[in-house]
Amino acid sequence: MAFCSIYTTFAGMKERNRRMPAEWEHQSCVQLTWPYENTDWAPILPEITAVYKEMAREIQKREDLLIVAPKALQSVLSPLTSYLLPLTSNDTWARDHGFITVEEDSALHLLDFCFNGWGEKFEAALDNAINKQLYDQGLVRGQYEDHLDFVLEGGSIESDGKGTIFTTECCLMAPHRNQPLTKQQIEDRLKLWLGAERIVWLQHGSLIGDDTDGHIDTLVRICPDDTLLYTDGDDDHPDLALMEQELHELRTLDGRPYRLLKLPLPRPIFDGDDRLPATYANYLVVNGAVLVPTYNQPDLDAEAMQTIGLAFPDREIVGIDCRAVIRQHGSLHCCTMQYY
Repeated sequence: MAFCSIYTTFAGMKERNRRMPAEWEHQSCVQLTWPYENTDWAPILPEITAVYKEMAREIQKREDLLIVAPKALQSVLSPLTSYLLPLTSNDTWARDHGFITVEEDSALHLLDFCFNGWGEKFEAALDNAINKQLYDQGLVRGQYEDHLDFVLEGGSIESDGKGTIFTTECCLMAPHRNQPLTKQQIEDRLKLWLGAERIVWLQHGSLIGDDTDGHIDTLVRICPDDTLLYTDGDDDHPDLALMEQELHELRTLDGRPYRLLKLPLPRPIFDGDDRLPATYANYLVVNGAVLVPTYNQPDLDAEAMQTIGLAFPDREIVGIDCRAVIRQHGSLHCCTMQYY
């Protein structure tokens, strides 16, 4: 990877008025990359397709929906979507291969980072080609920025829209992502490209069965009014208790403690002998609503939705059964990417 040229751009970009919007700001559309028979979803394709159709219907009630799917599915999916790009993919995790949007002087910029299958665990060449096709077809708004020499997944960062970006050290410093860059060099790039005043690096927190090396969107979510929703632990996740201590010690940019709201951890869900990384933190904020993953655990599903409602009192809280999604080690937020 070639990184040396980035230093020549620091001085020129520091003065720009750039920021990464918060997810709860007004959106123009949401992207889904659709499951099909040549993806890992093949063994449960009817079940996962039903979940995606439910997500599509809930999104389309509130804003435009953009679907990336093979051409053979175009006639089937056309009634569900505002825009459809006929394209094949390696997988369907739009959160991690989709554009990351920033705003600069009221103009949108679409940042195209490299997705390498969470540290070269999975093939991702087709996924990496999607963004440029979306842009070339005029399906997303903003100025294109090529950052394909840097690995960054949308699920690994959270923005409050006013200068703070949350991430986890276990993810961004994991092998096969951006070595030999140091933590400080990675932080400098995130501040530059995302317009951040500070990067909050959480030292603790990960879920059993997680392929992502600890994406922040499975653990801690930033909400309006300096509120943090975070995942509780259990006997198998003692690291989450250490994460909770970190959150209690954190302060906002103006020195105040965050309002902390604890989300229950779903009771263990297994695929054979493997525990799956189920989490309620992996929700999606859309215009007027929050779409929340549920796991057929009525008491905990209800508790999670009620808690998320405390953080978003002006939005409808909508549950979507994500037991099929969790079979591939992701959940609702992982499947989606919002645009502004």
